[in-house]
Amino acid sequence: MYLTRLELDTRRRKTMKALVSPNLFHGAIEAAFPGERTRKLWRIDKLGQHCYLLLLSDRKPMLDHAVEQFGFFEEGKSWETKEYQNLLDRVKKDTVWRFRLVANPTKSVSNGNGTRGSVHAHKTPFYQKKWLLERCEKNGFLVKEEEFTVLESKWQRFYKGAERKGAVELLAVTYEGILKVTEEEKFRKMLLEGMGRGKAFGMGLFTVAKVGDGMG
Repeated sequence: MYLTRLELDTRRRKTMKALVSPNLFHGAIEAAFPGERTRKLWRIDKLGQHCYLLLLSDRKPMLDHAVEQFGFFEEGKSWETKEYQNLLDRVKKDTVWRFRLVANPTKSVSNGNGTRGSVHAHKTPFYQKKWLLERCEKNGFLVKEEEFTVLESKWQRFYKGAERKGAVELLAVTYEGILKVTEEEKFRKMLLEGMGRGKAFGMGLFTVAKVGDGMG
């Protein structure tokens, strides 16, 4: 597995459009992997004055087209890729990490007729935090309510496909805080597979860093 970071040029019109319509990033990411499609996780990180595309994949991406569309193409800046196994090997029971997650916390509401209920986003910080707390144990980690926070909650509304059919509306919630690993294998599996819905549109990627390290 590989973790890749590409800095985005937010002065460019295409970049600003893609930040509102993440399906455009999705298309650029798929184009970076010729051949059979495989599962990928990605998100947009805003760190100070900088904005990055963060991508987890089983192959090294070729992001030349993405740089041309959204990056600092004229300035010759590229992307950086590092092997993810090094981080996975450091995941041990009882180790403590800083984490960041952009997720789409949802609930299923019964319609009362025995069929599958409709899905609704959790809109308040209380229920958004509750959503994450309810998923800790099965994903191999422990987090205390007072040791993490919701940094941002932002609606994304866009259409899929060139014909603009099929409106999509997702709530992207950014979490950050401190956790402790309780079960190594479960936690590693979650890091590789992500958490929650909306993974094709920049949600679900869960990243960690040891306290004192840079987020990775």
